[in-house]
Amino acid sequence: MTERTIAALARDGGVGVETVRYYQRRGLLDTPEREGRDGASRGIRRYGDDDVRRLRFIKSAQTAGFTLEQIGELLALEAGDDRTRARELARVQLTVLDLKIAELESARAALRKLAHACAASPTGPCPIISAFQD
Repeated sequence: MTERTIAALARDGGVGVETVRYYQRRGLLDTPEREGRDGASRGIRRYGDDDVRRLRFIKSAQTAGFTLEQIGELLALEAGDDRTRARELARVQLTVLDLKIAELESARAALRKLAHACAASPTGPCPIISAFQD
C-alpha cells in the first residue's frame, strides 16, 4: 500500500486539497489520525490506495450527476448488499439526466435557429441579442 499526504491524495484523485477536506467534513472520506515521529498527536496524516479509490468514486459519481447526499448513500450501500436501492438511485439519476439532455437539446435547437436568423440578415438588431434581452 502506498501512503501519501493529503496533497498527493488530492493530486492522485484529480481534485484540490480543499476538496478533500470538504469531503472529509461531509463524511464522504475518512480523516486519518496524524502520525507523529515521537508518538505525539501532531504530525502528518497518511492516506492509502483505498482513499484514492474512494475519492475517484466520488468524483466519477459527481460526473454522472449524483449529489453528494446520494454519493454518501451509495458509499454506505457499498458496505452492505442493497443492490435494489443502488439500482433505484441509478434509475432516478437516469431520469434526471434524460430531462437535462432534453433541455439542452431544446436550447441547442433554439440557439442554432437564432444563429441562422442572425446570419440571414446583416442589418437590424441581432436576433441572438434580442432573444436574450426578452
